[in-house]
Amino acid sequence: MKEIKNISRSRAQESSAAIEKMYITMRHLFNRGFYKPMGVSGETLREALLSLRPEIYGNIGEEKVELNGLLYVIERLPIGIEECRFINLTSDEGYSKSHFQAIVPPKRRRNCYRIDEEQMNVEITRGRSDIYDILTHLTFIFIESHKIKNRVLLDEGGEVSRDWQKLEHAVSQKKKLTQIEKEKAVSHAANILGRTFIEVLYIYDAFGSQLAPDRFLHVIYWLGKLAIEEVVEDNKRTITFSPILRERLGHHIHGEIWATNIKEVLKENNLLERPIHVISANMHSVMNSIFATSVLKTTYKDKSDFFIFEELSKSGANEVRDKVEEFAKLHGMIAVPDDSGTNIDVQIFDTAKIDWAKSSFPTAKIKGENPVIIVMDYAFGEQAYETIDELLKPFKKDNSLINVESISIMGKAGILEGGKGDIMIPTAHINEGTGDNYFFDNELKPEMFEGNDIAVFAGPMVTVLGTSLQNKDLLKFFHESTWGVIGLEMEGSYYQKAIQSASKIRKSIPHNVKVRYAYYASDNPLETGSTLASGGLGASGVKPTYLITIKILEQIFIVK
Repeated sequence: MKEIKNISRSRAQESSAAIEKMYITMRHLFNRGFYKPMGVSGETLREALLSLRPEIYGNIGEEKVELNGLLYVIERLPIGIEECRFINLTSDEGYSKSHFQAIVPPKRRRNCYRIDEEQMNVEITRGRSDIYDILTHLTFIFIESHKIKNRVLLDEGGEVSRDWQKLEHAVSQKKKLTQIEKEKAVSHAANILGRTFIEVLYIYDAFGSQLAPDRFLHVIYWLGKLAIEEVVEDNKRTITFSPILRERLGHHIHGEIWATNIKEVLKENNLLERPIHVISANMHSVMNSIFATSVLKTTYKDKSDFFIFEELSKSGANEVRDKVEEFAKLHGMIAVPDDSGTNIDVQIFDTAKIDWAKSSFPTAKIKGENPVIIVMDYAFGEQAYETIDELLKPFKKDNSLINVESISIMGKAGILEGGKGDIMIPTAHINEGTGDNYFFDNELKPEMFEGNDIAVFAGPMVTVLGTSLQNKDLLKFFHESTWGVIGLEMEGSYYQKAIQSASKIRKSIPHNVKVRYAYYASDNPLETGSTLASGGLGASGVKPTYLITIKILEQIFIVK
């Protein structure tokens, strides 16, 4: 008799299945129009997240409350959302024209509006990835809120522990707590969270701001309070999706407005017929790479270019930044702030107006017509497809094709070998979950970056549904299997899908359009203490950012 093989799933397979389950569940809940995260309708989402146990959420599977993961999420959600029982995801439905003040999270560009004491509206204008991002974060904080409830609720009648009563008293204070009051409150909070006094004290100030220095206590209190009310009073928190959002999603409404605005500006300035190079980057590195050294050479005598770039990146450097921007506007730069709802600002550079002798590229050798550079701010996940797809379409008014000679994508990504600040040069993009893959000839090569004291890695990269949905087992599989993945990001395959369809199928741009992809590492999710939740890059991100930008510009300007 043939022996029956015991087939067991690896953690990587379980993780992949959990991500797929979350993805399908979130789409189902969106189509349904509402759900209760801690009720029956949210159970699949909670179970999948707990099965996945993403690195960014740390100890989500344990009884103690995860502090670093909580900080990471809170920085990406609007202030006050922890107090709201009703969270309504909407499209851009005109709230900017109302008396409601927009609340923008510190680490995520999205407009949110506090409608009343119980309701927060969150505008979704960046596609499905934005929804996945928010729902994953909300699922996490609601799971954490029930951990708090479990530690303070003594019976079904609503009796609570002494620690909770003391925390409630501290939160009710209208003034800033004194050092003694703060440390007493931290002691009670530590008991509630299952954490040590020093752990809580260490992270306390990171939650706060000048206006709300004791926000940490408020976040913990309100999360616990609403979780207690869910159990004692059956007041379940509810997430709804507005009818307009459900109607508009996937129809490129914001992307089409955004792309049309850019083409209108090009038309007005007689730039539409010129060779065009698109760069997805931030709103400072291209401008500074071209002009900053020349403009600031007297301010920073005998200093290196990278020293100047670091100075420009500091938080209080508004004066020198403005100086560079003013010079750039006099020499061919047109700023196009976003008003389409995409949250993607744009800069257009007319290189015919650049005095190369007063730039960082005095040896530039432009062949033929002077090119136009369109720099677009970072897209978010699937939004990359929507925006580039619309940008590469013919200009509707006269149906003229756009002569796009190159598209360059620079961004932050998680690295799977190496560390923060290292550079990754992708050779292909793989879509997580589907296995869809996009192979391309990258104009940027690893050897171009050698000799700069920065490690460079080349190979395939995986485009993930969300950085908050990754764990070590799944990432190890991608890295160590024959996929040979060197890093993970959220937009690459969406960009390439749009570029391929425009150049190879729809023929709206030249079929031989050049593509450049390069990423610098924001974290290494395979290393404990090096995930995104461990903090930003700081100054260590400046050199790789500008190095990549300069290499892109050298190719466009034909600098030998």
